Amino acid sequence: MSPSAQVHPTAVIDKGARIGAGVRIWHFCHVMEGARIGTGCILGQNVFVGRGVPIGAGTKIQNNVSLYEGVRIGKGCFVGPSVVFTNVRTPRADVERKDAFEPTVIRDGATLGANSTIVCGVQIGRYAVVGAGAVVTKNVPDHGVAYGVPASPKGWACVCGAVLDDALACPDCGTRYRARGRSIAPAQQRR
Repeated sequence: MSPSAQVHPTAVIDKGARIGAGVRIWHFCHVMEGARIGTGCILGQNVFVGRGVPIGAGTKIQNNVSLYEGVRIGKGCFVGPSVVFTNVRTPRADVERKDAFEPTVIRDGATLGANSTIVCGVQIGRYAVVGAGAVVTKNVPDHGVAYGVPASPKGWACVCGAVLDDALACPDCGTRYRARGRSIAPAQQRR
């Protein structure tokens, strides 16, 4: 553990977990063996980080989130309060299915709204935005905006997080985008 990390006394950090510089871990968190928390991350109250789960630098995990084995979180992500992740599609209490864990990947810069549910086996693209309360059962592309139950595509998001207008321009920072296959890419740098 980095000496500059701040860990609340009620948090449990298992031997073998790697905690980067400037990390802040709050009340009642549990970080299991083999988890890797990147520099500058914040884990809010009651966050569970499963065995071997990597969290990229600068990511913020809000209160009451459990990151089970098989979940991977990129750099600079925002995981809202009470976001739910799964790791097995057909769980049973009396059937062991640890060999059936499906990976769930949250790419750099993505935002997951409060109380959203991310079903195992999906990928959330770079700088994508998932709305509060959404149930994500399919991949969300880079810069995609998805919400609803089940979540469906609703538009595009800028790197700064604002939803783009119909001309693929950011109303906040002025960045313009162009269509690129089933995704978008910056056509012009920000002002």
